[in-house]
Amino acid sequence: MKILVTGHNGYIGSLLIPMLTAHGYQVQGIDSDLYESSLFGQAPVPVPSLHKDIRDVTAGDVAGCDAVIHLAGLSNDPLGDLDPQLTMEINYLATVRLAELAKKAGVKYFLFASSCSIYGASGPDMIDENSPMNPVTPYAHSKILAEQRLSKMGDNHFSPIFFRCATAHGYSPRIRFDLVVNNLVAWAYTTGKVLIKSDGSPWRPFVHIADICRAFIAVLNVPVALVHNQVFNVGDTAENYQIRQVAESVSQIVPNCEVEYAPDAGPDKRCYKVSSEKIAAIVPSFVPEWTVDRSIRDLLNFYTSLGLKQGEFEGPKYNRIAHLRELMRSGQLDKNLRWIK
Repeated sequence: MKILVTGHNGYIGSLLIPMLTAHGYQVQGIDSDLYESSLFGQAPVPVPSLHKDIRDVTAGDVAGCDAVIHLAGLSNDPLGDLDPQLTMEINYLATVRLAELAKKAGVKYFLFASSCSIYGASGPDMIDENSPMNPVTPYAHSKILAEQRLSKMGDNHFSPIFFRCATAHGYSPRIRFDLVVNNLVAWAYTTGKVLIKSDGSPWRPFVHIADICRAFIAVLNVPVALVHNQVFNVGDTAENYQIRQVAESVSQIVPNCEVEYAPDAGPDKRCYKVSSEKIAAIVPSFVPEWTVDRSIRDLLNFYTSLGLKQGEFEGPKYNRIAHLRELMRSGQLDKNLRWIK
């Protein structure tokens, strides 16, 4: 099976690519490489790929592929807020266009990386795939619109499948320090303070990026009739925590640190507690292997071995918004997030 992975050099893609190749898949990547200079650790093993913006994909780029795993996009709420219209252009319109090209090219599977953030302000009660969506950010809105359009495209020859991933965490050579577990461990290791930027009360579901990768592979290995046009929350129901609980775990695992609330810490209306029982029932080969506590220990080992400094993870090398703004300031990137040739 030949698989096209968009955003293959990103946070998740950097782990997904070697896992796919280890399972015998033929892999092709597409990435605009906005974060090519943000390497943290050893570079991922290269695969055949195109250096291309997802908005510029052509029919020829998807020809001959059996599946598309679509990871590319503006990948978090703060980035979505940077330019809401651009978020819709990249995360929604470009996604729909890619799916249309894939369908015309005879691609069978379209695996879409959506997000549990679409549940938004849902409160502390457990919710599932049939629960109301209550988005509070442009990023979450873009994911909902893409899901709705792609779902209408499903037929006997084209199977969109939706992965509403829980809040990701874990080490990657293209690490994201804006994600809560990664961020709290970074603060704890570099400063001795587990810095919480909200009041710590919101609930979140959590999933390690290696388990997200396993979910994609597991779904590709069950009969398509079981997963055709289906939505799956991707995570482990047992891994729902309040932010303050995660912070306490960090303080217990990282030596010589304590929890501290930022001076402007306040409530965060994004609050959702998510069940992942559906994917466990329909795709029983998907069994998450990671917990938040295990990930904290793993991140601490990487931060220690690579000598992480506070100025790095908070600065333009790794902070995604700061990184893009620096590329624009230096004349390398235009306001539409396109490279200036």
